[in-house]
Amino acid sequence: DNKKGEVNELKTLLRDPAVERDPKRKRDVIKKVIAYMTLGIDVSRLFTEMVMSIETRDLVVKKMVYHYLSTYAHEKPEMGIMCINTLQRDCSNEDPMVRGLALRSLCSLRLPSVLEYIETPLRASLTDQHSYVRKTGVMGILKVYHLDKDLIRNGDWIDILYDMLRDVDGTVVTNCIVVLDEIMLEEGGIAINTAIIHHLLGRLNDFNEWGLGAVLRLVTRYEPESDQETYGIMNILDPVLRTSNSGVVLEAIGCFVALTEHLPELHQQVYDRIKSPLLTLMAGSAGDNFES
Repeated sequence: DNKKGEVNELKTLLRDPAVERDPKRKRDVIKKVIAYMTLGIDVSRLFTEMVMSIETRDLVVKKMVYHYLSTYAHEKPEMGIMCINTLQRDCSNEDPMVRGLALRSLCSLRLPSVLEYIETPLRASLTDQHSYVRKTGVMGILKVYHLDKDLIRNGDWIDILYDMLRDVDGTVVTNCIVVLDEIMLEEGGIAINTAIIHHLLGRLNDFNEWGLGAVLRLVTRYEPESDQETYGIMNILDPVLRTSNSGVVLEAIGCFVALTEHLPELHQQVYDRIKSPLLTLMAGSAGDNFES
């Protein structure tokens, strides 16, 4: 009952014109709503007030309101429709952060009834000038896929994702790999060929550690067309063995093992190559565990 009273108090504050005129106070009230939501307290009855709060230039407030809407819209679908126009409009905002956040929220509403409103801003995001919006759009395709698999499979979305493997931004490319791998799970994951693998291997420096892991997992599934190609790939991957991230190093070692599975004459050379990185990882782990 005490919490119910506090939620009612928040409802009153969100409707208070004096709070509306005071940006700092408005932000503090919305922060409290999100804090309650995070603690598991039901603040869904504030939905109307929160939808009204989305009309603001304060990016922090927008972000919190978007988070609230994404959490509760599926519980109140008839009210979730109320925020569609604003989210669509924000998808065309001049600020790429607002565009990306609005699109992410639009795709996170988990309402099949809003799919018809998502397609246009989602398509636009994939050619946006800013990489944040593009990578958000790629993940938006996956969210739509979970709502309506046929919509994605029967359209040209998968072809678009393959084309976007050539995106100039490594994070966008990583998201494409992850999304394609999940969408095409029934077919064994993303379809890989020589052109794709060598394109990705040629851009290893563009990827962060998460992206490197995604690319290396594809390499372990790839079967080179010749021994010469195998040697070339291992030479490209050799510097990756000396990176500081243990997960990336282990993925790279997995590549060496998979690439030489049917080349027993190379096993000793591979062992010699991976021995030092493995010992370095083990020494690092031992230090983490036993330092006083």
